Amino acid sequence: MDILSYSFFQHALLGALLASVLCAVVGTYVVTRRLVIAGGGIAHASLGGVGIGAYFHFSPLLGATGFAILTGFAINYLSRQREVREDSAIAMLWTLGMSIGLLFAFLTPGFVTDLQSYLFGNILSITSFDLWCIGLLTLVTLFLFGFGLRTIECVAYDRDFAQTQGLPVAWIESVLTILVALTIVSCLQLVGIILVVALLSIPQATAALFTSSFKGMMWLSGLFSYASCLGGLALSYALNIPSGVAIILVSISIYFLSRLFAR
Repeated sequence: MDILSYSFFQHALLGALLASVLCAVVGTYVVTRRLVIAGGGIAHASLGGVGIGAYFHFSPLLGATGFAILTGFAINYLSRQREVREDSAIAMLWTLGMSIGLLFAFLTPGFVTDLQSYLFGNILSITSFDLWCIGLLTLVTLFLFGFGLRTIECVAYDRDFAQTQGLPVAWIESVLTILVALTIVSCLQLVGIILVVALLSIPQATAALFTSSFKGMMWLSGLFSYASCLGGLALSYALNIPSGVAIILVSISIYFLSRLFAR
């Protein structure tokens, strides 16, 4: 229990709580709207921004943010074109972003050794500035969902029906695309690029075993997500393994245990 007295571990616990709330809200929209694969494409494509940021000497996370947002809008645009399949568009942008990121990472002297922290995350490296950024994004997200929950829920479940009701579907999807991209980037230090999509889908899949409502899924997935983070930190400390990997392993374990309990 002495580890609780260290500031870096306190930051990790608070960061995990904020990220759990954020991923619970945004992830519920992603799962309901069936955008999990698109989220994976955005996450992996953000590596391009990381590499460019390192090469041109500005914040890799800032580069990842720009790349993630651009990729999200590019996926939306290409998937609307009749001659391009949505899965093909995602695969193309996914591999393009990762290729650009790896290229610039290898062109940047000494950065390849730092690349692992962006791929797999390190929750213990979260700083006070990171907490402020995640906290602000969480507050903005909660405000937007609290203010327009019915509208967002309608778009998530049936986009075509929402359009027939005169709702600003395109505008709502644009705002939520930005939120998804920002959520992915804010969680890179938690579990990394490779595993971040799991936080946006596995706790929600677990929550769906016990509830069928949009709001209920948000509440339960937040609880399951934070439990996964706490369990992952404990497992990482006990076995000396990467924290991001441990968090996802615990999250998947909770899902299968919940399936047994739900039956």
